[in-house]
Amino acid sequence: MNGKFHFFFRIAPSIKRLIGRRYFSQEPKTVTLIPGDGIGPEISASVQQIFAAAEVPIVWESVDVTPVRGPDGKTRIPPEAIDSMGRTKLGLKGPLATPVGKGHMSLNLALRKEFNLYANVRPCKSIDGYKTPYDNVDLVTIRENTEGEYSGIEHVIVEGVVQSIKLITEPASRRVAEFAFEFAKANNRQTVTAVHKANIMRMSDGLFLQCCREEAEKHRDIRFREMYLDTVCLNMVQDPTQFDVLVMPNLYGDILSDLCAGLVGGLGVTPSGNIGADGVAIFESVHGTAPDIAGLDKANPTALLLSAVMMLRHMGLNELANRIESAALTVIKEGQVLTGDLGGKANCSDFTKAICDQLA
Repeated sequence: MNGKFHFFFRIAPSIKRLIGRRYFSQEPKTVTLIPGDGIGPEISASVQQIFAAAEVPIVWESVDVTPVRGPDGKTRIPPEAIDSMGRTKLGLKGPLATPVGKGHMSLNLALRKEFNLYANVRPCKSIDGYKTPYDNVDLVTIRENTEGEYSGIEHVIVEGVVQSIKLITEPASRRVAEFAFEFAKANNRQTVTAVHKANIMRMSDGLFLQCCREEAEKHRDIRFREMYLDTVCLNMVQDPTQFDVLVMPNLYGDILSDLCAGLVGGLGVTPSGNIGADGVAIFESVHGTAPDIAGLDKANPTALLLSAVMMLRHMGLNELANRIESAALTVIKEGQVLTGDLGGKANCSDFTKAICDQLA
């Protein structure tokens, strides 16, 4: 990476074949924008302002994903949002709120299922000028995004006893394992670590691990390791620099990717991308909606902006991605105009303007 800091992923030719070629030209693109809830509209507006300053050739198609209730009483994603993503194949999403309680479906989960977004990619890299207890962190978590404990298969056996089924399939496991190795190769990464608990869940995690082993045999140029989840967590907080690319089932990835984000400053500076098998990709901020500061111009747009930078590289707009990323990281490094969560006193508007000024 020539010493430069990049929140990115290059797409290997085989992955391009897998997810389609539609977004690898330099022509103007229409992108579905899901502003989200809470601070979502504010940080989405910030990204739009920065992209306008950089003259990014994107037309934003903003959609609302407030759930609608169908005839069966279940809530669903509005058809307008589904239609938009079906047309554009590319989305940028702010944080979405999911009420806790019976009958409320996670819209994040619904989007992943609707568009078969099978791989979640989360780069975690130390930011120059933003000091954390860990230095030189540079790793990527790749999470199987469609099944596992998050399959949503639950039922009551008897009163007071609920069973939740962990679903692991060979096609989904092999697909994300292939993605992990191709990702490592395309991005000059050296090692892929499969994270599992096959010592306990011998059949389910055992199947996932076997798929990873078989893919490793096809990619002998990439070093392969397999580690228990608890061992990875222990080693991660001792020395995260020993890890490179990690691939894992859904629940483990949800937990471990957040742990890794904490190493570099939190979810507010961590980008995320979700890659689908049918050419669809959604990039998102993975932090919460922060309703306590919504509408107060205090939000930090960094995570969504860096996710949008990932989106640009996915589209092949690398030069624009480099410019925007460099501008944002320069503002953070200089430390003069930072939002509260970054240790400063600036508001979202000032932080956004400072990045735009860097692009001028």
